[in-house]
Amino acid sequence: MQAPQPLPVLDTLGRPLHDLRISVTDRCNFRCVYCMPKEVFGRDHAFLPRAEILDFEEIERVVRVLTGLGVAKVRLTGGEPLVRRNLERLVAMLAPIPGVEDLTLTTNASLLAGKAQELADAGMHRVTVSLDALDDPTFMRMNDVGFPVARVLDGIAAAEAAGLGPIKINSVVRRGLNDHAVLDLAGHFRGTGHTVRFIEYMDVGHSNGWRMDDVVPAAEIVATIDARWSLEPIGPAYRGEVANRYRYRDGAGEVGVIASVTQPFCGDCTRLRLSADGQLFTCLFATRGHDLRGLLRSGATDADLADSLSALWRVRDDRYSELRTADTVELPKVEMSYIGG
Repeated sequence: MQAPQPLPVLDTLGRPLHDLRISVTDRCNFRCVYCMPKEVFGRDHAFLPRAEILDFEEIERVVRVLTGLGVAKVRLTGGEPLVRRNLERLVAMLAPIPGVEDLTLTTNASLLAGKAQELADAGMHRVTVSLDALDDPTFMRMNDVGFPVARVLDGIAAAEAAGLGPIKINSVVRRGLNDHAVLDLAGHFRGTGHTVRFIEYMDVGHSNGWRMDDVVPAAEIVATIDARWSLEPIGPAYRGEVANRYRYRDGAGEVGVIASVTQPFCGDCTRLRLSADGQLFTCLFATRGHDLRGLLRSGATDADLADSLSALWRVRDDRYSELRTADTVELPKVEMSYIGG
């Protein structure tokens, strides 16, 4: 007999709780200019102490409670999640939880070649890889640690061989920095079964020096690709999908664009974010989090956790991207590397 499906928990705008993004660490081995620039995250930067980070058992407990409230998609993020030791053990703990239909990982792929099979064996379903250019000069300028493209491609190949596909490739496009790389990326992954998703440069946090002038609109990206390989739009695969999807008319697969700046999609946002130190965020552009770690470590029961989490979601009214103005852009916001993107 199939277990009954949990009743949906809806926020003030009628959006269900469906996706959970878990940052397992605030540390990263890259210093990407749009996320963790060296000027801010230098050698003296104070990362979270180990005692403040949720352990695997605490994360597993949160996921078990949230699947009872409707969460079906769980994504592990960072920082760079693969710098967290023994991450495959956490994957093995989360994969069997009833209600987890999709368990995925977002990674820069720097360590993926050596980890892909272990992740797959532990129960990981898919991976998303961040790759912002295919030429080393541009890519190294963006990751700012001299990391070569070839090793990212090795990680993608290892993930494909381990069955962690189809793989999504995320590329943040910043005008004057890597906008020339759009066609290279699209062309490289055409016909491979993998999907490149081009992401508008976003104003998450305050350390990346965001300016509207640096944003390459999604419509411009689509027009650039369409002029080379004819595209046609296709509908979303599920409610809350962040990417606008397009397929190549010649059948060579699809690409996506994530247009948080020029075409906000707040109306269908179904995501809750958990930071490495147990803060819950109901929006990528949130000004503050809600302390779940304190509740976890104070002896709260699972019922207490469920009540608190459902109450938090029910009062949620976030729609930053739809309301973005000069005033909201200047509001204090958490950094991308902390909240997990």
